[in-house]
Amino acid sequence: MRIAVVGSGYVGLVAGTCFAESGNQVVCIDIDEDKIAKLNRGGVPIYEPGLEELIRRNVNDGRLLFSTSYEEGIKDAQVVFIAVGTPPGEDGSADLKYVLAAARSVGENLTGYTVIADKSTVPVGTAAIVHEAVAQVAKHEFDIVSNPEFLKEGAAIDDFLKPDRVVIGSQSKRAADVMAELYAPFVRTGNPIIQTDVESAELTKYASNAMLATRISFMNEIANICARVGANINHVRRGMGTDDRIGMRFLFAGCGYGGSCFPKDVKAIMRTAEESDYDFRILQAVEAVNETQKQLLFEMIHGHFKGQLKGKHFAVWGLAFKPNTDDMREAPSVVLCEQLIAAGATVTAFDPEAVDECKRNHLGDRISYSKRPMDALDDADGLVIVTEWNEFRRPDFEALHDSLNHAVIFDGRNIYSRSVLEKLGFTYYGIGC
Repeated sequence: MRIAVVGSGYVGLVAGTCFAESGNQVVCIDIDEDKIAKLNRGGVPIYEPGLEELIRRNVNDGRLLFSTSYEEGIKDAQVVFIAVGTPPGEDGSADLKYVLAAARSVGENLTGYTVIADKSTVPVGTAAIVHEAVAQVAKHEFDIVSNPEFLKEGAAIDDFLKPDRVVIGSQSKRAADVMAELYAPFVRTGNPIIQTDVESAELTKYASNAMLATRISFMNEIANICARVGANINHVRRGMGTDDRIGMRFLFAGCGYGGSCFPKDVKAIMRTAEESDYDFRILQAVEAVNETQKQLLFEMIHGHFKGQLKGKHFAVWGLAFKPNTDDMREAPSVVLCEQLIAAGATVTAFDPEAVDECKRNHLGDRISYSKRPMDALDDADGLVIVTEWNEFRRPDFEALHDSLNHAVIFDGRNIYSRSVLEKLGFTYYGIGC
């Protein structure tokens, strides 16, 4: 098929590349001239394992193109995906200005019957609004479908090529059949293509992310109880997760969730509930717990040093909100570093991928950065683990001990064993263990 993807951010770039990988002719469209120029030079504006290689292969094979021109990108396209940002407004609602601007531009450039798919995470009712925006300018037939994405940053390529499920919300059998044909190569192992009404598809993405965020906040609450009663959250997690009604995924306690999806989507579904005159009390608690959890590492550090943080220096390992990404949106590391700075401490941070992002958009030169994990330890009074990158799991603990002014580790992701580190002479703080 001939596919156009509007928006070359995280979702659009992964989707466009993976559709090209399955043999389709794909044009990724973005109004950001610098981004398109970088992609056409062979650069990739985001970090996602495996993405650069796939882009290079499909560009070389002529299946994947990048353009700033709607006219060029949409000409003869059978399916156009809208995958632009939906940032939260001040009230938590999703801001649809980029979606509607894209919809109008798509409508103006249709050359024949086209399926227009909302790939962006959008609130219930958006498909109808997009339909109206396109209808005002379109001269050809079209249908609007909702096709939410379920990509995990750090595993997005595998998630797209081997999806658990594909959700297609449509009022049109013609459009649903086109979408089912497009996705058929990705579900050959039998995972379902779920066809629903548009409103259910729109709500499914929010509901899925809200449930996962709820599991995380619930486990963080249990971890905080463990710390008070002498239990171990790792033991509790295994005892819970082996129940097949619960399962092991998203049961890890830590210093709070972040990223582009969970915080935004929890707020958005709460706003949808509010507009429907419903008080979504569970998600209010989920959000409140997460905000509190992001304070926990600082509280541990503050308590250990009895509030005397002025002049102290800390090594921070991990800036991204999770491993295998450079995304720092809503990252706990930002909260921690800002609190340490406000208390008069200094920070040197290391992250394998997120340092440039941190410098550009978050902490700038208010902290220092190192090129290697061990270099961050120079003259540090303690080590703080904020992101569980694999390379942090088995460091040279003897060298680490000797490098720190105070042999203390604050482990925000529970990647180390308290008993092992205490035998090595460290003071160890974990989350509920």
